Amino acid sequence: MARSTVADANTTRPVGFFRDLFAEMYGLCASKAPKHKFRFKSRLFSPDATTIRLCLSLFPWASFRKTRGGIKMHVPLDHDGHIPAFVAITGARTHESRIARTLEPPRGSIVVFDKGYVDHNWFQALGARNISFVTRLKRNIVCTLLERRFVNRRSGVTSDHVIEVATRGKPLRLRRTGYRDPESGRRYEFLTNQFRLRAQTIADICELFFKEIKQSLRIRSFVGNSENAVMIQIFTALTVYLLLAYQKFLSRFGISVQQLCQLIQINLPGVASLEDLLRSQRRKIENSFNLSLLSLAP
Repeated sequence: MARSTVADANTTRPVGFFRDLFAEMYGLCASKAPKHKFRFKSRLFSPDATTIRLCLSLFPWASFRKTRGGIKMHVPLDHDGHIPAFVAITGARTHESRIARTLEPPRGSIVVFDKGYVDHNWFQALGARNISFVTRLKRNIVCTLLERRFVNRRSGVTSDHVIEVATRGKPLRLRRTGYRDPESGRRYEFLTNQFRLRAQTIADICELFFKEIKQSLRIRSFVGNSENAVMIQIFTALTVYLLLAYQKFLSRFGISVQQLCQLIQINLPGVASLEDLLRSQRRKIENSFNLSLLSLAP
């Protein structure tokens, strides 16, 4: 089928179908996903916003700057399986905090995000719904120190304070923790409304910052220049990502989604099923491991 034929069809196809398909696939995938590796049982999510640059002459509807076009993809990552839980596509000028207010993570969950999402009114709303958050501390924050907590500096934690931040509503009671990376020596400060977890755990949560989705999901070109066509391809790419993750969870094979995608690409000319490919790959790894044991034998 010609590329132009697909592009023309994507101009009129309903985006809602692809959006709903992604949501259905996430529900199916989440039911099989392994839990995150922290000891706490709360669900963990990381909202992320990625700007996709577009050529303004080809995508005139995506006006961003005078000579540049672009859109912004907002994707909260579910750390149970490292899978995208939701996607919102907006203009590149849309601020992250505006979309964050529309997110509805489950009660009792923890949300970790970058400084671009900092909004004290949103923090109030999260606390009212029994949702914890963890983020980097902004340098210009105005606060009052209420309490200094004991810290074990040998763990890398440099401070653990209870502070109060003034908002338009009632004052907001938060926790400010400091951490020094033992490898780089750099010092970080975090802000959270979570008072039960150890300060070390707060730092570890922030280290996770949604690297998986940025490394594995890359859309290099679009089939069609209309807004409709671009949105369809983004939802399709995310759905394919979930399909690969679902197969990974079912196989219980220690392979990343990116590696699984590469395995499929290499074997596209073949006729073997995905299950056979994974079985063959597992056998190769097991044989390699057995040979290594034999070489170590006396």
